[in-house]
Amino acid sequence: MFYRCPKCKRVWQYPIEKCPDCFVNLEKVRQKEIRVVAVSRVEIPSVSHPKTPYFVLLLEDENGNKWVQKSAKEYKIGDKIKIEPSQEEKAVAIWTIKYDIPESWERVIELIGELKPESETKILLLPTLVSPSHPHLGENTSPEFLEAAIKYLLEKGAKRENIKVAGQSFNEFPIEVSAQKSQLLKVCQKEKIEPLNLSEGKFLEREGLKISQKALEADLIFNLPRLKIGEARASQNLFKLLDKTNYLAQEYLSTEKEIFEKLKKQLPPVLTVAQADSVQKQDGRIVHMRLTMASLNPLYLDRIFAQITASPLPKILQNVNIEDIRILGRKIEELEWVF
Repeated sequence: MFYRCPKCKRVWQYPIEKCPDCFVNLEKVRQKEIRVVAVSRVEIPSVSHPKTPYFVLLLEDENGNKWVQKSAKEYKIGDKIKIEPSQEEKAVAIWTIKYDIPESWERVIELIGELKPESETKILLLPTLVSPSHPHLGENTSPEFLEAAIKYLLEKGAKRENIKVAGQSFNEFPIEVSAQKSQLLKVCQKEKIEPLNLSEGKFLEREGLKISQKALEADLIFNLPRLKIGEARASQNLFKLLDKTNYLAQEYLSTEKEIFEKLKKQLPPVLTVAQADSVQKQDGRIVHMRLTMASLNPLYLDRIFAQITASPLPKILQNVNIEDIRILGRKIEELEWVF
């Protein structure tokens, strides 16, 4: 994504919002054609790029804007790069964050199938909200990520009054305290979006599961997990739509995979857009991976993230066949880490 001043036509690759010379808002410039203008082959591994060889491409769009990008595939100078979207359920879109989260947001959703919500579409946003911790600790969905989701939906035509941010606590921390400390509540107040504590609402029984009425009434659910290495955060985040007591009872009767499949059948369409820019390891340390991921099925997203991080598979993912998943955007080989 590039940003251009509509007055003086200067271009930036990062969102500085206003032109420093003309003091007017910049406009987004999207690429329609991308071609390779230079290629470098890298043989020396590093901490963040352990697998070699790989290639660094100098790319250029139809407007003459240039940028570099890592590639597992070798290209020749003059080759055109096409990234095809797909709306398959078994597709996972991956994009790296260069300078701003909204740009990666737009990219992954374009790849997975661009959304065009109508003005009356009821949308439920479900961020990860598990503890009263500050955003830099990487435990909860960040306020910047939630704000990017809200602004994207508003730009696409959704009404503020039809967007809700939902959550509930499955531990000893009150959801209100976690929402305030994580600064997600501040985002809701700034954007005039209603926050919902699902535990205070009604739950309707569907095939033994007690599911939030607010979730069943929504036309679209945006699952916005903050991924964590060694966990299936994207899939497990949907369990917050269940009554807590009912979920704990179901854990004794069924596996997490069985609960997930039963729940998914009852819910309206779910689009998962996962935050994996700064992610926690199991010891709480932060790793800066700079990724945004999206999928129509969070199980496949979690499985690809486990592959990228080379982490042990949680039980819910052990029967998910990675060969069946189609990767859109960046490739696993370009993103794999060694921890």
